[in-house]
Amino acid sequence: MLVVHHLNDSRSQRILWLLEELGVPYEIKFYQRDATTRLAPPELIAVHPLGKSPVVTDEGRTVHESGAIVDYIIRRHGGGRLAPAIGSEAYETYNQWLHYAEGSAMLPLMLQLYTGRLGEAAAPLKPRIESEIANHLGYIDGALKGRTWLVEDQLSGADINLSFVGEIALVFGRGEQFPNIKAWVERFQARPAYKAALEKGGAYSYAR
Repeated sequence: MLVVHHLNDSRSQRILWLLEELGVPYEIKFYQRDATTRLAPPELIAVHPLGKSPVVTDEGRTVHESGAIVDYIIRRHGGGRLAPAIGSEAYETYNQWLHYAEGSAMLPLMLQLYTGRLGEAAAPLKPRIESEIANHLGYIDGALKGRTWLVEDQLSGADINLSFVGEIALVFGRGEQFPNIKAWVERFQARPAYKAALEKGGAYSYAR
């Protein structure tokens, strides 16, 4: 049985959503953030040395990193769903979006989250962070213009992996500035599988 080591209020929520979309049986092992530091508990280190979530275990294998987990689950359990055929032109587009989510798009948003705790000490960094956020959200918003989903206008693992970026953008109040992202987030959060994942995963601050 595939086990999702699920940290509350974290990016592992999208792994639950993926599994619900595919109808793959799974178990959840829950972990709670420290109420003061918001850091993951040390128990996660027993699963993987980095002590981070998401991480899944399946058939004696431990897989970490969101993009790798999405790819693994779709290849091993997807039955051809939620990804274009390997070797197709659409797959190359899909693969770029899949890795873009954590490779580039998430960094400036995480920097804003962290520097927001520093007050005026973060002032020198703010213009660059804001520029990068605008650059990446503008890129995503442009790609979604006139489209329902990122690749071939069908929901895919790329949408699921990038979903956290869209959710964070709305939490930061960027929905009016980037209306295509806003509409995309509203679409995927309305899906039955997304709602089912929320029910199983527990409280999640980024659902609207």
